[in-house]
Amino acid sequence: MSESGTGGTENKAGDVRIQSGIPRLDFILKGGFKHGGIYALMGPPGSGKTILANQLCCNHIQKQEGRCVYMTLLIESHAKMISHLSTLSFYKPEFIPERLYYISGYQQVREGGFTGLMELIRRTLRERRATFFVIDGMESAEQFSTSPQSYREFVHGLQAFTNLLGCTTLLVSNVRERTHVENAVVDGVVELSDKLVGPRAVRELTVHKFRGSDYLRGRHEVEITGEGLVIHPRTEIQFARPPEQAREQRVRMGFGLKRLDEMLDGGLPSGSTTALIGAPGTGKTLLGLSFLVEGARQGQHGTYFGFYEPPPRLIEKAEDVGLPLERYVKEGRIELVWQPPLEHFMDSLAEQLLEKMRVDEKKERRRLFIDGAEGFRAAAVYPDRVPRFLSALTNQLRMQDVTTVMTDELELFQPELNLPTPELANVVETVLLLRYVELRSQIYRLLSIMKMRESRYDTSLREFRISRDGIDVAESFASAEAILSGHGRIRDGKKRAEEPKKKKRVGVLKKVLGRGGRGGGRGK
Repeated sequence: MSESGTGGTENKAGDVRIQSGIPRLDFILKGGFKHGGIYALMGPPGSGKTILANQLCCNHIQKQEGRCVYMTLLIESHAKMISHLSTLSFYKPEFIPERLYYISGYQQVREGGFTGLMELIRRTLRERRATFFVIDGMESAEQFSTSPQSYREFVHGLQAFTNLLGCTTLLVSNVRERTHVENAVVDGVVELSDKLVGPRAVRELTVHKFRGSDYLRGRHEVEITGEGLVIHPRTEIQFARPPEQAREQRVRMGFGLKRLDEMLDGGLPSGSTTALIGAPGTGKTLLGLSFLVEGARQGQHGTYFGFYEPPPRLIEKAEDVGLPLERYVKEGRIELVWQPPLEHFMDSLAEQLLEKMRVDEKKERRRLFIDGAEGFRAAAVYPDRVPRFLSALTNQLRMQDVTTVMTDELELFQPELNLPTPELANVVETVLLLRYVELRSQIYRLLSIMKMRESRYDTSLREFRISRDGIDVAESFASAEAILSGHGRIRDGKKRAEEPKKKKRVGVLKKVLGRGGRGGGRGK
C-alpha cells in the first residue's frame, strides 16, 4: 500500500483507507475505514464503544498524523472520561488539544436542535482541520429529533458535509437494532456486544455492513486489556484459503524410540499433524516430549505449547525418565510455552501459537507439541466451532512446514474408545493410540498406530513401557498379544494355565477414523 496525502493509505484500486491501528480490525475491514466515510458503532453500555472510538483517534494521530475531533452528546464530563482512558497505553494526553480536541454538543442540540448542532460541527471541523470525527452519544441527539425523518436528514447532511471535507466520521450509540434509521444511511455498521454465555462474560465484534468493500462476516472475539481493545477474528475464517502445498522437501521426523520409529516407517512425515490420544497417565506428554528432544538432538527447534503442566514440572517429569529436556531448554533448542488454566479465548490462543511459529520461520524442520486439544475445547465459547477451528489451525501449521503432535484425552474409565473430538481424526494424517489393559491385577500400556496417510506403517499392537530407565516400545506384538488374550506364554513346549477369556477389542475408534473426508491431508 502507498501513502496518500489525506491521512490514510491507498490500496491498489485507489481506494483510500483510514487504518484503525487496532490489531486485526483492519484485517476484518480489509484495509480499514474508507476515507471520508461515515460509520455507526453501536452496542450496550460496557461493551467498549468509548474505548474503541478513542483508540481509533489516538492511533490515527500517532500512525497517520491525523487530526481528531471527539464530540460528546452525553452528560458525562470529559474530565471523567479522560481519567478512565489515561490508564490505557494507547492514550496520549499530549495529543490534547492540538491533535485531539474534545467538545460537548449537548447544549447546542438541546437548545437549537439539529440546526444548532450542525452549525457547531461545521465550524469546529473546519477550525480544527479534522480528518477523523467522532460523535459519542447519538441516542441523545435522537431524543431531540421531531421525527425519524428529521433524524435521517441530519445524518444524511452530516455525511455529505464530512465527505466533502474528507473527514472520516464515527457515530457512537447505545442503539442495538440493526434496522435503526441511521444504519440505512451510513456507509458501515459495526456492533460491539457484551453478553453472558453460561458463566462466561463474552465481548464480540460484528460488522453488519460495509459499503464498497469486502469484509470478514460473523462474530469475532474481543478483549479489553491495558492496551485497549484487542480483536481476535475467527481462526477458521482467517485461514479459509490456505496454500495448497508446503514449501520444503519432506523428510521423516522420529520420536527417538527405535521400535516406534520403525513402526512409523522411519518417523512422521515432516509438515504433517499427528493426534496422540489416550486416557490420563498413558504417557502422552512424555511421548510428545520425546519427539521434541529427538528433534533437539538433531539440531531442530521444538516448541511445547501446553495448558496444564508448568515448565518446572515438565522438566522434572522428563528428567525422571531420562529425557534431557532441561539441557535443550537452556540451549534454546526447545521452548516451553505454558498457558495457565485461566479463561482463555480460543482464537487468541491460536494467534499466539501461529505468531510464535512465524517468528521461528527461518529455523528449519521445526517441531511442535500441543498438549492438548482439550485446552482449545475448554476455551471455546461455541463448541460447534471446534472442528472447523482445528482444521484451520492444523492447515496453517502444515503450510509453515511445522511437524505437529497434538494430544487428545480419552476418559479414564470407559468401555468404548470414543474420541472427545471425532473430527480431529479426519484433519490429521496420523493417529497414535495409547491405552490401558488390565491383566492379573496389573495395569499395562499398549501403543498402536490407528491411521497414517501417505506412508506404510506397522498395524500391530505393542507394549509401551515407562520407567526410570526411559520410554520403551516392545520389539514385537508378542507381549501385547499375551496381555490382550489373557494367556501365558509357552515355555519348554508346555502351555501355562489359561487365564480369563480373551478381552474384546472395541472397533468404535476405527469406525470414527473410517468416516469420509481426508481433512487436511496432502497428496504426494
